[in-house]
Amino acid sequence: MSEAGPGRVLTYARGVTEQAAHSRVPAFPGKAAGPGGPAVFLGRRDELSTLRGDTEHAGLHTLAGRPAPRSRVLLIVGRPGTGRSALAEEYARRREAAADFADGVLRARLTDPGGTPVPLERTARALLGALGLVAPPGADEDELTAELRAALAAREVLLLLDDVATADQLNELTPDSRVCLVVAVARGPLTGVPDVRPCTVGALGQNAAVQLITRGAGPTRVTVDPRAAEDLAERCAHLPAALVLAGGWLAAHPDAAVADAARRLADLESAAPEGDALDRAFRLATSHLSATAGRMLRLLALAPAGLADAHTAATLAGCSLGTARTTLAELALLGLVRTAHARPPGPEQPVGPVYAVPGCLEPLLRARLEERERPSDIQLARARMLERTVRQLMACHAATQPPDSDAMEWLAGLPGSLRFADEETAAAWLAHRLDALQAASRLAVADGELDTLARRLIAALTAALLAHRGARVAAPELYRLHELVLGVAERQHLARERAAALLNLGDLDAANGRSRAALARYQSALAALRSEGDRADREAVGRVLESIGGTHAELGGWQRAADWYGRALSMAQSRDDREAEARLHGRLGAVLTYDEQWRPALRSWRAAAATHRRRGDTAAQARAVGEAGRVQEYAGWTQDALRTCREALRIAERTDDARLRAALRLRLADCADRLGHHRDADAHRAEADLLLGPPEDSAVAARVPAPSAAPEATTTEATTTDGPSGDAPSSDAPGAGTGAAPRPHRSGEGDGGGDGGARRLRTAPADPLGAPAVGAEDDEGDHPAPPAWRGAAEGAGPGGGDAGDGAASADAAPPVPGEAPRGEGPASTGAAGPLPPAVPAKPDFPPGGGSSARPGAADSSPSETPVTTQSRTYET
Repeated sequence: MSEAGPGRVLTYARGVTEQAAHSRVPAFPGKAAGPGGPAVFLGRRDELSTLRGDTEHAGLHTLAGRPAPRSRVLLIVGRPGTGRSALAEEYARRREAAADFADGVLRARLTDPGGTPVPLERTARALLGALGLVAPPGADEDELTAELRAALAAREVLLLLDDVATADQLNELTPDSRVCLVVAVARGPLTGVPDVRPCTVGALGQNAAVQLITRGAGPTRVTVDPRAAEDLAERCAHLPAALVLAGGWLAAHPDAAVADAARRLADLESAAPEGDALDRAFRLATSHLSATAGRMLRLLALAPAGLADAHTAATLAGCSLGTARTTLAELALLGLVRTAHARPPGPEQPVGPVYAVPGCLEPLLRARLEERERPSDIQLARARMLERTVRQLMACHAATQPPDSDAMEWLAGLPGSLRFADEETAAAWLAHRLDALQAASRLAVADGELDTLARRLIAALTAALLAHRGARVAAPELYRLHELVLGVAERQHLARERAAALLNLGDLDAANGRSRAALARYQSALAALRSEGDRADREAVGRVLESIGGTHAELGGWQRAADWYGRALSMAQSRDDREAEARLHGRLGAVLTYDEQWRPALRSWRAAAATHRRRGDTAAQARAVGEAGRVQEYAGWTQDALRTCREALRIAERTDDARLRAALRLRLADCADRLGHHRDADAHRAEADLLLGPPEDSAVAARVPAPSAAPEATTTEATTTDGPSGDAPSSDAPGAGTGAAPRPHRSGEGDGGGDGGARRLRTAPADPLGAPAVGAEDDEGDHPAPPAWRGAAEGAGPGGGDAGDGAASADAAPPVPGEAPRGEGPASTGAAGPLPPAVPAKPDFPPGGGSSARPGAADSSPSETPVTTQSRTYET
């Protein structure tokens, strides 16, 4: 979004202000200014004075002694073409120049091109982004508007809302602060808005109207025949937009007199008296366009967000890039389009400015498009534009790949108008065009006739966002893209793609604390996969089962979590997927530990360790054995826990992981202390200090490499029994050392217990294996809390915190699904972890060759198109 200021065209990120009293200064005497000339505001002194006075006068609530805890609203009302948006921008510019608002001006357009009101959720998210705040993905409009009002309550801003469609839009976005000011622009009065001060905008005065014509015609022609200029202003009804078009026609016809323009308008009025002044000026400006220019102008109504560069115009009209550049410049001279961005970031070979269709001309263009273009031609133009956008997004993504990759080789073969010089340029282009790209995705899905192209476009945009921003930063955009995929999948009855979209949405819901919403998404995904019967993707079914189990665990339903994990484990065993099998054994052990089912938990950790041993992952095997020792310690079998931890240390000594060995030494020290063997405990701690280095130098500890935990990073083989020696606990376990045996703290009883949300489990300071230090006491009793269930299950051990002092953060923010943590483990949410990434490390380029799922896959029927989403890829 470009800020208002002298010498600049006033535009929005998703549209432009109407061509009103902002006019062009001639580039030199006798010539009309080009589209990049400086803007000069003419007239509207009374309106500006009224707006200023309304902000200084006390409102009705203040006079009544009850000042409203809301911002004052200035409502500028006028029909399209009157310059209402330009007036609002000029007023905001003057207040900003006077530094009346310490935090500046925020802008938003509340109506999309085509007349559809912008959802409040999208507007609130955009305004929060302008404030530098990131709204949680998937949040509804009530949550986002409340967050926006709270953010504005602590700031002094002028909020400029253009094209307000309803009073509800305005009321929901008005800040609860008297130091802010809202300037709203609407077509007509809005009822139900408290403390609103309306300002009606009509025609320009005679002098300002003639000056506006002079900007296009030049001073010579107006000076020669001033009465013709006045007559032309009357024919244009003194509407700024009509005057700009008339001046543009004179600029494009330097040999014509001002009287010629007035005469032509009179003829048009006689031929079609039902039209208004703006319609007649539009027909005048387009009367001598070539067939190519006229068609391109009509098709610009299809441009996403009303923005188009030469590439977009060329693909819409089916002409060459050079022809598109020349034609756009001609249209800009006529005032039919205006420059939105003179030098936007883009490919190596610049394609010229980005142009925008003035908002007041959009209905006229769409009516002419429907009147003169066949539906099949409109659909073909839209398909060409989407195909070109897909290729540009693929080039944007390819710019992030290694220099010797297939993607870079494919990128080098593209023309300079599509090829990006480097990753930074591609990222800048993506950020600059993101609003238009999202609009293109929404329009493609809403069309309903181009679902295959829509899915390819969403896949390409998803891949580019992940490559340039990562899953965590791009999560809000990805959430909406997955919702679009879900809509297409349901319309086309694509079960696997629907499941993929639901899984991705569930992962994002779980990552943002909406566990119950995530559970509903996962259950719907499971139903979608099972609808395929024997053709169901067994791996995908297993991942859904695991995700459901993880969500129940987040909600404190340990028994339900164990049940779903058990089903996922059976599925993994039937596929002979040892990686998933090991992970699930560990997760089962963790939730059973929380449920204080010591023997079943111990059996799960033993099975996990055995699976890791068969996989050849010695470090993970050692961790699982350590977890088995932890369970024994919680159960009060301290002597057996000591033997198990010694076994884990013997296994760990076969690895190069010093932090893992140090962590096991510290656990042995705690067990020895509990048994009263203090000399042995001191020896273990001294050995741990040697492994970790000098504790006083934090930089040394920070440089110790974290263990390379496997994706399941949770499970290992225990070589112990599932209980103490004999049926009774060892006599020296409880009471033999430091007192009672440690037991886990359970924050909720029963299935789905707790507080009903994604609960933060209370834990004592964690030791380097991801568990609280043995002997640490929780806030309710004498027993230490157990490890955070997922941290233990995923082997989030020595990597978190300084193993020397046992301090690790138990409340670290979990990674977003689809973006594996540094230990390469599964996503730390209710999800079961990511399926294959949306785009392989070396994408298959060029598009159209092969059947792998990628953004540029060849167009095919919905039943054959490979679909790529954030973290899951299915062949459908």
